[in-house]
Order: sequence, then structure tokens, then C-alpha cells
Amino acid sequence: MSLFGTDGVRGTAGVFPLDRDTIRRIGAALAQGVGGVRARILLGRDTRESGPWIEAELARGARSQGADVVTAGVVPTPAVAYLARHLGYSLGVVISASHNPYRDNGIKVFTGGGEKFGETLERQVEQRVADTGWSVPAGETGPVTQVDLRAEYLAHLRTILSPGVPLSGVRLVVDCAHGATSSVAPELFREIGVDLDLVGCAPDGRNINDGVGSTAPSLLARTVVARGARLGVAFDGDGDRAIFADAAGHVVDGDAVMLMCARQMHAEGRLRGGAIVATVMSNIGLELALKEAGIGLIRCPVGDKHVMEALLARGLSLGGEQSGHVIFADDLFTGDGLATSLHVLRTMLASGRELADLASDLTTYPQVLVNVRVPRRIDLASVPAIAAAMSDVESRLAGHGRLLVRYSGTEPLLRIMLEGRDQAEIGTWADEIAAAVRRHFDRRAVRGAES
Repeated sequence: MSLFGTDGVRGTAGVFPLDRDTIRRIGAALAQGVGGVRARILLGRDTRESGPWIEAELARGARSQGADVVTAGVVPTPAVAYLARHLGYSLGVVISASHNPYRDNGIKVFTGGGEKFGETLERQVEQRVADTGWSVPAGETGPVTQVDLRAEYLAHLRTILSPGVPLSGVRLVVDCAHGATSSVAPELFREIGVDLDLVGCAPDGRNINDGVGSTAPSLLARTVVARGARLGVAFDGDGDRAIFADAAGHVVDGDAVMLMCARQMHAEGRLRGGAIVATVMSNIGLELALKEAGIGLIRCPVGDKHVMEALLARGLSLGGEQSGHVIFADDLFTGDGLATSLHVLRTMLASGRELADLASDLTTYPQVLVNVRVPRRIDLASVPAIAAAMSDVESRLAGHGRLLVRYSGTEPLLRIMLEGRDQAEIGTWADEIAAAVRRHFDRRAVRGAES
């Protein structure tokens, strides 16, 4: 039974794996996995209308195994991760589908150390849920005790900025995506003294991510310009990512944020290991700009849990994704949009530079993506014509571009991604590799028909 995807359990609320029976079994399986100790589980959720009943079913399953369960209510995902670690909970569990539409929902799990469950722990939970030798005892789904822990989380965030940092007069637009950050962001930004304009801060259970938030930053960009703001930040539905807009309304993504923060941390001697972690999807422009600053880049697979694992394994302090998931490991081992926004403000003030100026240090190279439908996966290096085409392209790039060829995890596709200095040129090169792949399968199909 496969339950966990790249970011927890995800699906349509009410449909497997987010039907009531499966949710109860997941809650029970999580409580069983604490190893004989009476589990203390902290729940949190975003603003979707399905959140409360999913929360109640999870709690029922966990309590059936003797766990103590409380909920922090509507709070960002990173708040649950931080509070689980800070307050000594066995697990932190978040009910959210991040940037997805309101009909979807999901379950993300954090260890008591504030780290996302890795694949080993996820497989263990899946095995317990699939085991037909046990069941959740019958009973009513009662209310979950709610505790207000927002003050502890906000106090943690405020430590990112030094006391007395001059933020009065900084006009900031904040887009909460009608999601989880709407419960804490207004208070945080007013406390630190910015002049605040809010967008997407009136959740109704169904409007989360609907034309707002980090996946729809055009509203943020327009609002920044209309209000004459210095910058703006948009969060996703559960608050673990942030995308920015500068004063002119230009969108600033996670690659630019990592570059500016890495350079500032490096200058201050706070960038452990002299390197950061980014996924294979981050633009080569980030890699080259970091190299000029004497900072290394470690690549990892897509997914913030892979970023976290690389940070932990190498003892580094900064990593993230182009999408706006940025992890400041000294704060927390998961992406935190609010923390990211404070680090960007801190970098602007410490450097004396505006967001647009800082972002201009990143030269984003043109990128092309060609998808080739394939009947099956093969080892590309074992096919001389394909290997030669790829090798030829890599030699032409000569350190000024990047080739990434990988199979899709969900479709029968081979994805050919190229970055380089000239859009037309890299488009031609990508087509050459795609043609070699198609010729190989066409020849195999003809041979199969003849035999």
C-alpha cells in the first residue's frame, strides 16, 4: 500500500487515502510507531473546510492506541514542526495540501526533532496501515483539545531580527493565500513595525490558493506597485514557502532568495560549510553566481525533504528550492515562509540594498524542457547514439550551461532539460537528444513488428 508521496499523504478529501477509515488507521499507526512510549502528538491544519473532520479522525485513531493528542488549530506547517521540537511532543502532524485547491487535503508528519518523516519511517507507517491483523476500536469521534501556541512560534520568529532593527516606514504587502499564515502573519509583521498591507487574509474554507498566494504572484506584484510598497511576499496555503515581489512588481523566486541570503551569511561567517543545498531544478545561474562568491552548491532531488536530508548529512545551514521552499537550518529543518521573509528583510537592511538590486545578482539562464513519450525506461548510457548525443551537448555547454535528463515519476515521459546562454541554441540541442531517443525506440518497434 502506497500512501506517502513526495510531500506526505495527499489526495481529495473523503477519497482514499483520505477517507475516514484510512485516516483513522494512519493516526493509529503513527501512535504505534512511537515505540511503546505513550505518544504526545501535536496537530495543526490549514484553512480548508475538510481540515476539522480529518483532524478529528486522525486524533481518534491515535487515541485508540493510548496517545495524548492536542491541536494548535490553524497554524502554518513550520509552526507545528517547531512546536513539536520546542515543547517535547513525540510527533507533529499537519493537515494540509499546501498550494493545492481546497478540495484536496493531506497529512504531513514531523518527528519530535522537527524533521519531516523520511522514506524509511513512511514505509513503516504504510506497512502498519496495510496490516489486516489489527483494527481501530469502535467509538465516537470526539472533539480534539485545542491549545493556543502561536505566541511561542512568534517569539521564535522574532529572534531572526536583531532588537531595534529599523523597520518603521518599510511598506510591506503580505499575501497569506487565505491559508494558514493568516492566523499569525498579521500579528508578526505589525509587531516588528512595518507598514502592512494584507492580501488573501480572509479564509472561508474554500478560497485557499484561489488566485492568491505564492503560486499566483501576479496579484502580489500588482498590489505592491499600486500601494507603493518597498516589497511584497506571498505564502502558499500552509506557509512553508514564500515568493517575493520587488518595488517595481518583478517576482523574485527561491533561487534569488538563496543567493542573496547565502552571500550575506557567508560575509558574516554564518554559512556553515561554505555551501548551500539546492535541487536539480534550480537554475545554473544560481550555481555560477555562488561560485563567483566562493560558495559551493550541492544538488539534490526535487522535494524539500531531500534538501533537509542533505543539509543534515553535510552539516550545512541553508538550502531550498526555486519554488520558494527555503530552509534556514539554524532556525528549523523545514521550509518556513515567515522565517524566509524575515531573513530577506534582514539581508536588505544589513546590506543596505533594495530587493531588486539584490535579486539582480542572479542571472537566470534561458531554459528549455522537451518531453519525449517512451514505452519503457532504459539505461540511456547503454545506447551509444543517445549517449553520444548527450555527451556532445554537454561538451558544447562547456561549463556555461546544464543538461538534465530524467524520467518522470508519474508519466511515461523522458524529460530533457537544458539551460544555456542562448534560447534557440539550447532548444536545438534538446531536440537533437530527443530525436536520438525517438529513433532508438522507433527502430526497436520496427524490429519487434518484423519478428
